[in-house]
Amino acid sequence: MVKLSVIVPFYNVQQYAPDTLKSLRANARDDFEFILVDDCSRDETPDILERAARELPGAVHLRHEKNGGLATARNTGLDAARGEYLTFLDGDDWLAPGYYEQLLAEIEKLGCDFVRTDHVQCTARARTVHRVPHGRRGVVMSPREVILPADRSTSVDYAYAWAGIYHRRLADAGLLHFTDGLRTAEDRPWIWRLHREAESFAAVGLLGVFYRRGVASSLTQIGDVRQLDFIKAFDQVIRETAADRDADELLPKAVRTYCAIISHHLGSIERFEPSVARKLKSMSAAALKRMPQGVLDEALDSMDLQRATRLRRLRRRPVSAEVAA
Repeated sequence: MVKLSVIVPFYNVQQYAPDTLKSLRANARDDFEFILVDDCSRDETPDILERAARELPGAVHLRHEKNGGLATARNTGLDAARGEYLTFLDGDDWLAPGYYEQLLAEIEKLGCDFVRTDHVQCTARARTVHRVPHGRRGVVMSPREVILPADRSTSVDYAYAWAGIYHRRLADAGLLHFTDGLRTAEDRPWIWRLHREAESFAAVGLLGVFYRRGVASSLTQIGDVRQLDFIKAFDQVIRETAADRDADELLPKAVRTYCAIISHHLGSIERFEPSVARKLKSMSAAALKRMPQGVLDEALDSMDLQRATRLRRLRRRPVSAEVAA
């Protein structure tokens, strides 16, 4: 039986894919599989993955005929995965040798639904350790109980799918698939659903994923319309949280986070193309009007003056019926 399935989407990452694949080789084991999903790359990535399919132990090579985005590529990998445990890696990141064996040992020792880990963020030559915002390490807890407080960073704000490992029972319950077609922030509804509906999790102080920032082809670096999918993603978070049995307690956290993300994008609006910047403002104004207004009032009252003023001004902006829908 396959013990661990690693799902790795690739899209136009010819510069970085060799390092990613080399690090997977340094993590190979007879009962590990590496599902390499080429999301219809247009550079040399397909050739690199074809070679990897022959040379990397446990490699399974899948290719999309049409680009679907990261969420859809991860779902393709999930549907093909056979492992008792599952994890993710992005095609421009890399791993420490032997990391997956350590990660697997942690979740088997703890016996929980999923484990979350720290990671190393890499920007040019700089290296920064980023920790799961959860203080208790190696202690199994209810994921629902660590969503709050609303005014502090918690585990749902640390949404990186690759920073952890997940038992197959979560996939069988429909908790590991992403919302098809989301081009950015696809991990936000995913992490919220995981914390609301899984039964047990733990955070561990294990470092081994190296997350590459500042990649020119990454959507975080491109100010085009795909960036605006964060609105669809957070609309989904609000909608699903509003239907939760603890909606009254959890909605303030969801709304406050949504507001913070809107403010963040408005604060760096110059990186967007002019037409996208205009759309960002109109879609964000409409999003504020869709939020539970009483909860929104409380969220704005709790934020710093600069962000609250920016969002209140946007909230007063007229919105066309088309954008509001």
